[in-house]
Amino acid sequence: EVQLVESGGGLVQAGGSLRLSCAASGFTSDDYAIGWIRQAPGKEREAVSCISGSDGSTYYADSVKGRFTIFSDNAKNTVYLQMNSLKPEDTAVYYCAADRFVTHVSASYFATMNYGMDYWGKGTLVTVSS
Repeated sequence: EVQLVESGGGLVQAGGSLRLSCAASGFTSDDYAIGWIRQAPGKEREAVSCISGSDGSTYYADSVKGRFTIFSDNAKNTVYLQMNSLKPEDTAVYYCAADRFVTHVSASYFATMNYGMDYWGKGTLVTVSS
């Protein structure tokens, strides 16, 4: 069974940085994708970024491009989201989510992420103060 556990959320001032971690277990092959989806109070879920376990391809929402970086440490089975230049509008619960049988991520896959992921973590809260 696939399990995802997020950590690293917290309170940070605008302009600061945080690194989120997603420890993944239960994958038996590399054909998966892991992504980060966030949900702010009273707002719809928003896909933030994703990475393929097969070819390392990545994709970002326009709202975070150039500020956030997704990367993985396969030895630790962990995916990270490095968030720099944080803004108050980045405040949200950040969920790690995963799909199996995905070998490459692109704009078309990214568009399905908000509600179509097979596995979800419990989320970690990021609060950015102004």
